Amino acid sequence: MAESSSLPEHLHDRLAEEARFHDEQAAQRAATFAKEPHRLAFSDAEYLDHEPWIRPAMQQLLGHFPDRTRCTLLDYGCGHGMAAVVMARAGARVWGCDLSAGYIREAEQRAIANGVPEIEWTATDVHRLPYADASVDGIWGSAILHHLDLSVAATELRRILKPGGVAVFCEPWGGNPLLRLARRRLPYPGKHRTADEAPLMPADLPKLRAIFPKLSVQGYQLFGMLRRLRLPGGIARGLDRIDRGLLKIAPKCGHWGRYIVVTLVRD
Repeated sequence: MAESSSLPEHLHDRLAEEARFHDEQAAQRAATFAKEPHRLAFSDAEYLDHEPWIRPAMQQLLGHFPDRTRCTLLDYGCGHGMAAVVMARAGARVWGCDLSAGYIREAEQRAIANGVPEIEWTATDVHRLPYADASVDGIWGSAILHHLDLSVAATELRRILKPGGVAVFCEPWGGNPLLRLARRRLPYPGKHRTADEAPLMPADLPKLRAIFPKLSVQGYQLFGMLRRLRLPGGIARGLDRIDRGLLKIAPKCGHWGRYIVVTLVRD
């Protein structure tokens, strides 16, 4: 397992800033949930369908495990814990970890509110996971890899995955230069990130492939990225249908999309 002293100094500084930023976000959310605790409860569909890549990515992960009662799944960088709750309700044993102690507290409350208090939560630097070698069957992550030192993180992910295990990550993608420019320059709803945060780039994939040769990538949301402008529901759904059709016949167009789903298989 990587030790704290082995991490570059700039990464220590970045992790401290990430923890501060997300703890502040969690504190703001905690004030809302203290007044309206019922908002912690949610249906699976509310999570799985809030973005077009979430449901197919989750189906891809869970589909590896016909008998989910026999598998342990990790929500890596769990944040609010909604994915962990969905996986637990699907029958798996679930662990969740995150750098932000504030978000871990929210995730614990959400698990209780949704009837799965048995999820095990850990506040930790995800570059240095407190799990035994080959202890996890599958890993889920959403918008987490682009925050990390990929070589260090991928080494840890491989260490804890069982042979044949799979990790599925949904990540903001930087393959479209116009989208990169828009992300930097334009205001839009939900634009909250740390100063040095950047989407995953094509040059990042070889770092993952060096640790996980069995790597695959699928792109999502071309025209549908205009959803960020809060378009009427009918228009947004229409754009999603166009994307599904286009990406089905020309999957390489996913390189220009807003998000990718990265699948890593442990050999």
